[in-house]
Amino acid sequence: MSPEANVYILDSFALLAYLEDEAGAEQVEARLAQAEQGEAQVLLPLINFGECLYIVERERGVAQAEWMIALMDHLPIQVVGADRSLVFAAAHIKARYPIAYADAFAVAVARQVGGTLLTGDPAFRQVQNLISIEWLPQRR
Repeated sequence: MSPEANVYILDSFALLAYLEDEAGAEQVEARLAQAEQGEAQVLLPLINFGECLYIVERERGVAQAEWMIALMDHLPIQVVGADRSLVFAAAHIKARYPIAYADAFAVAVARQVGGTLLTGDPAFRQVQNLISIEWLPQRR
């Protein structure tokens, strides 16, 4: 992939929109298609992956959560682990902005790589001065 390729970060809102074929799924799918072609990179913080897993398991059961894990292994998404540097960056963001701790990881990754966050979560309006955001339609 070329150095000028686009980098996109998914939060739980974006991943769930894609997985559940909700409003915004097409935008996420377009970014995944770009990643498949080597024209973009799509990242998902491990903390946000875990957030999606617990939501899916709580709402649809453990079998659906396991299906999601298997599907993720086949998508052109790179899961970003939470090392010390990322944890400290997320903690710093959470201390200064009224967003969820998991959301702070998505912001921290976006800042770290200079990427664009895909989300429809209005809570991210609090940090739109820190990162680039591609807005997905909000759930109804």
